[in-house]
Amino acid sequence: MTNRSATQRPGAVQSLIERILPPITLGSGFVGVWYLLSYGLLEPRRRFLLRPPHEVVQVGFLDWDNLSDILLSLWSSTKVAMIGLAIAICIGFVLAILMSQAKVVERAIFPFMVTLQAIPILAIVPLIAFWFGTGQRSRVVVCVIISLFPIIVNTLFGLQSADRGLHDLFTLHHAGRVTRMRKLMFPAALPAIFAGLRISAGLSVIGAIVGDFFFGKGDAGIGQLLRRYANQLQGEELLAAVIMSSALGVTVFLSFGWLQQRAIGRWHETTTGVD
Repeated sequence: MTNRSATQRPGAVQSLIERILPPITLGSGFVGVWYLLSYGLLEPRRRFLLRPPHEVVQVGFLDWDNLSDILLSLWSSTKVAMIGLAIAICIGFVLAILMSQAKVVERAIFPFMVTLQAIPILAIVPLIAFWFGTGQRSRVVVCVIISLFPIIVNTLFGLQSADRGLHDLFTLHHAGRVTRMRKLMFPAALPAIFAGLRISAGLSVIGAIVGDFFFGKGDAGIGQLLRRYANQLQGEELLAAVIMSSALGVTVFLSFGWLQQRAIGRWHETTTGVD
């Protein structure tokens, strides 16, 4: 037992290094390029366009007044994103289930979903403001519109991907629609469903930030803070807010990845190439 543990430990350490080393190396190169652009290409009087990393950390993250403003705005945008995502999940699941049960329903609904996805959000901002006001409700609507389509498409694809032979077996045993959905179609659809959720989770964060730019009433979101920093030429705070916005999107994406692992584990093995 001791020998086996000793042989497994180096392998685990090597696997951890192989996972961590590439992003650290790439991140270090990115920081180096950042310094090169700040000090090598920009003149001192234009350096406000891209402040060096240590100044961003000092002003945006180590100054509590600035950091607290960013965190409060980020929390406001997080609430909007999560509410919009929850609504999009409910609507998407219902529509996908209905479309999976009848081809005529799919043919009726799907073109309108594609149309909604294809409409630029800027084109319907005046309508959203006219119907829902300029507060948090409009920001939630933007999140729903942006994040709805991937949920519908992936859930529908997953529900329709169940093995045809298993469908025949359920038919042979006279299984009803609810039983077929619960025991065959939904379990088969889980990998596709979580893929859609991970995409839509990131899009909901984007929708919350985009909504902040157009609808300013209520709690200030991170998008409103970004616009204020840009208008006032506060480069350090602006970059810090951008970094925190990106961190929010990554956190939400990874959270749904963790939920996927907890729900279905390693559903299938994937091959990414030769090591």
